Amino acid sequence: MQGWTAQQRSVVVASFLGWTLDAFDFFLLVFILTDIGQEFGTGAETTSWLVTLTLAMRPLGAFLFGRAADRFGRRPTLMVDVLAYSLLEFASGFAPTFTVLLVLRMLYGIAMGGEWGVGASLTMETVPVRSRGFVSGLLQAGYPTGYLLASVVYGLFYDSIGWRGMFMIGVLPALLVLYIRRSVPESPSWTETRTTREGISLGDTLRRHWRLGIYAILLMTAFNFFSHGTQDIYPTFLKVQHGMGPHEVSLIAIVYNIGAIIGGIACGMLSERFGRRRVIVIAALLALPALPLWAFSSGPVLLAAGAFLMQVAVQGAWGVIPAHLNELSPEEARGTFPGFVYQTGNLLAAINLTLQTHIAVTNGNDYALAMAWVTGVVAVVIALLIAFGPERRGVAFGAARLRSELASSPAAGE
Repeated sequence: MQGWTAQQRSVVVASFLGWTLDAFDFFLLVFILTDIGQEFGTGAETTSWLVTLTLAMRPLGAFLFGRAADRFGRRPTLMVDVLAYSLLEFASGFAPTFTVLLVLRMLYGIAMGGEWGVGASLTMETVPVRSRGFVSGLLQAGYPTGYLLASVVYGLFYDSIGWRGMFMIGVLPALLVLYIRRSVPESPSWTETRTTREGISLGDTLRRHWRLGIYAILLMTAFNFFSHGTQDIYPTFLKVQHGMGPHEVSLIAIVYNIGAIIGGIACGMLSERFGRRRVIVIAALLALPALPLWAFSSGPVLLAAGAFLMQVAVQGAWGVIPAHLNELSPEEARGTFPGFVYQTGNLLAAINLTLQTHIAVTNGNDYALAMAWVTGVVAVVIALLIAFGPERRGVAFGAARLRSELASSPAAGE
């Protein structure tokens, strides 16, 4: 961060913490799915809908909060979003029935869906161009960092506070709003283009960039299968297939999230030198040789080693995505586009946990088989989509780019 202003550092800190705490709140649920099912008398497949519907609602949140960010600014929208997901997480701890909990998780999904896109656009529009790769990896590392925090909290406090108490701890991210209000400035790119963007309708943007939008949604569908296919079911895999308790599950989760953080930051930095596409392809394909150790080994040491290597690859590929999507994004819709295509990909991949659970249950609770199939297929799909897709590493943001895009033919597409 040499040569950065204090405001640029504050933006990165706020966006990183926003995504970290958002992921923290989400992954608390992953650790307590079996406990919720036992209390409400729901089977594994039914309980998994708590995750599925949370993910399915995220595109709506990405669209609503993204449009608000493009119209009213990144900073105030981010504040409202963080407050919303924190309060909904807290309320989940008081759910009297499974149906009420399901509704609360759907609302939480809307709030969660808004954070990544707004935070990523604010960050990428604020930091120096030369730093986008590093910051991209750092920002995306907030996701496994949140998972890591959830792992620690689960291991330390679950026996004392139960699954309801875990949700109540999730109100803590609301304190981040105070930091954003005091220390975080508005995006300079948004401020510079505010007057011009007001005359551009959503329909105009869609007509000019519909091909890019379809490509990005397909790409992010594969990416979300990649991440959720290796993360959401993994605690259940350790509990059911290997008979591990909360302490062992927590320790292994800590190990593989450290791998995820290392992979995300390292690949984000490498993408600044070697290109976004090249680094993503290599990282995605590195998941294939890690598959046997990750899914089919036995014993906590080997399983932890396999999980560590897998998440280095998975989150290594993901570490490039914040910069890559923001550079591909239309200038007038950067608050909306990256988050919306990301979360629409989440919607299309939201069936992942239910699908993996179904595959496992119908094959004698063989969760390893379910994980291996999904991960192996999507790693290859990501490599192909990225290899034949566009890249705009280092492209300028702001009024000059917006004028250039508006001068192009509306029918030209991407």
